[in-house]
Amino acid sequence: MTSQNQPRNRFTHLAIATLVAVSPLFSFAQNKQEAHKTAKNIVLVHGAFADGSGWKPVYDILTRKGYHVSIVQNPLTSLQADVDATNSVINQQDSNVVLVGHSWGGTVITEAGVNPKVSALVYIAAFMPDKGESAGKWVAAAPPAPEAGFTQPDSAGYVYFDPAKFQKGFAGDLPKAQSDFMNASQVPIKGQCFAEAVQNVAWKTKPSYGIVATEDKALSPVTERTMYQRAHAKTTEIKGSHVVFLSQPEAVAKVIIAAAENL
Repeated sequence: MTSQNQPRNRFTHLAIATLVAVSPLFSFAQNKQEAHKTAKNIVLVHGAFADGSGWKPVYDILTRKGYHVSIVQNPLTSLQADVDATNSVINQQDSNVVLVGHSWGGTVITEAGVNPKVSALVYIAAFMPDKGESAGKWVAAAPPAPEAGFTQPDSAGYVYFDPAKFQKGFAGDLPKAQSDFMNASQVPIKGQCFAEAVQNVAWKTKPSYGIVATEDKALSPVTERTMYQRAHAKTTEIKGSHVVFLSQPEAVAKVIIAAAENL
């Protein structure tokens, strides 16, 4: 009886020992997969003259693919106020964040992107300034664009995109009815924002992606390429206006997903 049980006991002990040995490997693999799943946080930062609702087409695509997407509503009253609003949203995330900025939002994510939760940056037809630079510096350096223009600051210091130029200069590839509504619902920005210099530069230490909107009239595609190349950002060119995220949401979402999947 005892001799017959010895091989069985040896097998049982061996099986237990094997499970004990490999269980940490299974645990490690499981934790790694879980970490990858929780790294799917995307934070979207809008630019001047718009608000976060413009991200809806991109939001819909990303959420259908399983990403957790949050949208910042910038006050557009100062660079620091927008950075604070962005960090407030970043800090609510449970793990790594892909931080996405459009236009003026590129200046914001350059500064806010130093947050340790941010793993990658995506610039969409956006400013990508270096330390000590302002968005206004790049506006002044851009080739002339007669289709675009800003109003003079009003009594409170707010600036609008010239309503008469909005259709062609800001949203040239959108239906006129949609562009007209965006024009009527503009969110102005304090003019001083464009003069405020960046002090922290996230793209120097974190992977960065840039989208050039090749039909952009509000921010020159030449300027976009120059900033992205200097930062060694992985660049994608998409035929679209300044609001390329509205006219070409699938193509824009593809770049954001690439950033998210290469953390």
